[in-house]
Amino acid sequence: MKNLTTVTTWDQAVATFKECYVPVILQEERKHGRSGSPDLPLRREEWSNYTDALCKDGQISDWQYENWSQPAFCDGCSSSCPIHCNCA
Repeated sequence: MKNLTTVTTWDQAVATFKECYVPVILQEERKHGRSGSPDLPLRREEWSNYTDALCKDGQISDWQYENWSQPAFCDGCSSSCPIHCNCA
């Protein structure tokens, strides 16, 4: 484990996830007829992949990667919510 001089905060990571990943996830859900019911495994896997990439790139620490919770979107927050509210 290495010491990082600066790290991305959980709030920053969630904001980027909402901006860059959520639209693609919602598009995939609609494409597969899931616009009314979220694909929770997909959402959780995408968050996990995203935080894994942040850790491997040195943007978050090992501790952050191992201890961060998933944002509410990954637990089924409504599809209209991720872009327009502050649920996390």
